[in-house]
Amino acid sequence: MKIALVSIGKIARDQHIPRLAESKDWELAAAVSRSATVEGVENFADFGDMLAKRPDIPVVSLCMPPAARFDYAAAAIAAGRHVMLEKPPGATLSECFELERMAKAKGVTLFATWHSRYAAQVPAAKTWMANKSIRKVTVTWKEDVRRWHPGQDWIWEAGGLGVFDPGINALSILTEIMPRALFVRHATLEFPANRDTPIGVTLDFHDQQKAEVTAVFDWRQEGPQTWDIAVEADEGSLLLQSGGAKLLIDGKPVADAPDGEYAALYARMFDLVRSAKSDVDLAPMAHVADAFALGLRKQVDAFHWAKEQG
Repeated sequence: MKIALVSIGKIARDQHIPRLAESKDWELAAAVSRSATVEGVENFADFGDMLAKRPDIPVVSLCMPPAARFDYAAAAIAAGRHVMLEKPPGATLSECFELERMAKAKGVTLFATWHSRYAAQVPAAKTWMANKSIRKVTVTWKEDVRRWHPGQDWIWEAGGLGVFDPGINALSILTEIMPRALFVRHATLEFPANRDTPIGVTLDFHDQQKAEVTAVFDWRQEGPQTWDIAVEADEGSLLLQSGGAKLLIDGKPVADAPDGEYAALYARMFDLVRSAKSDVDLAPMAHVADAFALGLRKQVDAFHWAKEQG
């Protein structure tokens, strides 16, 4: 199946292009970018131009920052194309609801992807938790923004999500493995004095069965990075580490499973298109929106890309 990739930035080159090249299901037939090209495929600077000139491409995968995504997705749906959205699927929930409505009316597939849900050990963690009496869940997502988003100022602008950009990955796993719904009860958001999005976040969730569920996201961690979810239940304990790549049950490591988040996303998209279905789960994004709505905002030290400036 032919596909066009839109916005050729870091995530496109690190994940999307290699996974499409490896797939037997997909042919990367075109790329759209104002400033970059992909070797071996037809390149366009204008998305509308691609839609007009390549009616043979039924699927588009959108990799640009969320603030710009709605207009591209809406244009693709209007042109009858199936659409795959990088996470988060839009800048606002209302945009996502409208895209879902448009896709349904047009009869095309819309896939809001959450790549971390496809991490190697997430399915096993979900299975273990399904019938447990859960007492406590602790999410710790701490990383170095300078390492993972070097010089990307858009993440600090309103709509860029700040530390929720990686934190939403944790929320996507949490909402996948928890056997019941959670609701943000309290939130604290730490905003650098010179930035419009948070660098640190703490969340406290309401759980209908009274489990203690908390999350901490931080973009200031140097050295080893931490992407862990720890669970305590009456029946034992679980520790999901490295963003879902590693799993310990009652302190004992579970055998490694193959890694392939983006390969699994594209396999899922292929199946959705062939079965004429959509997959638009907005639960992770809803938690982010609730955190911004309910959160106590605190100002912290200014952030500069060069440490000596701070």
